Amino acid sequence: MPSARRRWTVLAVCCLSMFLVGLDTTIVNVGLPAIGRGLGVGTRDLEWIVDAYGLVLAGLLISSGALADRFGRRRVFQCGLAVFGVASLACALAPSAGLLVAARAAQGVGASMLSPVALAIVVNAMPDPKERARAIGIWASVFGLSMAIGPVTGGALLAELGWRSLFWINAPVIAAALVLSAVFVPESRAERARRLDLPGQILLTLVIGVSVGVLIEGPHIGWTSGAALAGYAGAAVATAGFVWVESRRREPLMDLRLFRHPVFSSAVLGAVALFVALNVTLLLNTLYLQHTRGWTPLAAGVATLPMAVGATACAPWAGRLVGRTGPRLPLLLAGGFITAGGLSLVRLSPHTSVLLLLAAYSLIGVGFGFGNAPITTIAVGGLPLARAGVAGAITSTARQLGSALGIALAGGLVAAAGPAELAHASRPGWLVVAACGALLLLVARVSRPKSA
Repeated sequence: MPSARRRWTVLAVCCLSMFLVGLDTTIVNVGLPAIGRGLGVGTRDLEWIVDAYGLVLAGLLISSGALADRFGRRRVFQCGLAVFGVASLACALAPSAGLLVAARAAQGVGASMLSPVALAIVVNAMPDPKERARAIGIWASVFGLSMAIGPVTGGALLAELGWRSLFWINAPVIAAALVLSAVFVPESRAERARRLDLPGQILLTLVIGVSVGVLIEGPHIGWTSGAALAGYAGAAVATAGFVWVESRRREPLMDLRLFRHPVFSSAVLGAVALFVALNVTLLLNTLYLQHTRGWTPLAAGVATLPMAVGATACAPWAGRLVGRTGPRLPLLLAGGFITAGGLSLVRLSPHTSVLLLLAAYSLIGVGFGFGNAPITTIAVGGLPLARAGVAGAITSTARQLGSALGIALAGGLVAAAGPAELAHASRPGWLVVAACGALLLLVARVSRPKSA
């Protein structure tokens, strides 16, 4: 067994890569107005720039986890770092919105090889259950923190270097992670690797892509237009096909029998709700503060500091609570704080007090900090250790699906609103945030009283 120092060094390397994945999920948000001006595009194209990353990431996570279990986790992890790095350079150099969307999708391919694989490496490096629980808590905290501080980091970069710096910043982190993983991360594989499920992978990608695509395009093509109706039908057929195919395969991409267990299903549902709330908040905050209030990108990013502080302070606390009392209490706290934060802004106006804004963001950040660790612990505990890559992939898929849905929902609400109308148009978005908090309260009721 590796020494304690080496085990925690492995955790640090994996956390570095996960910090990058989480950061790129949200760092672009605060730069959307600047990207729109630089490339001459509107809200719909900007939504695709954000969601191209999340959609591809969500669609490929489970297959990437299975590939890592079969061909070696360190090998796939390093391949993901390389793809992510090259795609980041392509984003920084993109001359048009179409090429930027394509490069963001390529980033998603690389990131899909990092998220579940990093968690599998951590789980396999920590044989002691208590040590493993602490490591998972730290891992989840770093991922959540990276998403929360993305807007702050993005605002600072935009103020000094312009929107392309949002992607250049990845280069030194990628280089460091590649070197450190080669030196410290041991190779590992599942004792029995699963076969790849290509039909299931294609259908899952269609389900996610078509569903989110309809949400993004709906405000522009009309919710009852022929194209929208075709999208609804396509999503329904793809979903039915996915369920039919997966229920008949010996080694499915996603074992649907797991969703018969309320604890596992609630963890996945909770992950979606948590990240819908976070991404609705981040996008509405960016557009409202920069378009309606006329704030600079740096000021809009700094406004999310209370959210980042709340997430940072409460995530380790949540991990300790999970170890001591189980996931229920931190999930109750998460749901309560997020609900309160969302309800605080349902009467948002162009002149809402800055103190109220900061307080609401703080409440949502605290809720996010309390929610991420228990959801991760529940979901990973729902699958055998040998399937750690798949366990991490399912959880991460739910997170990224929530991120993509949050962006699509928030963007759809304000797509047609000018600066003066944006505050009023965003009010239903804050009700969505509150509803996500209420959903976490329901998840807490079915969570098991003790951590796995």
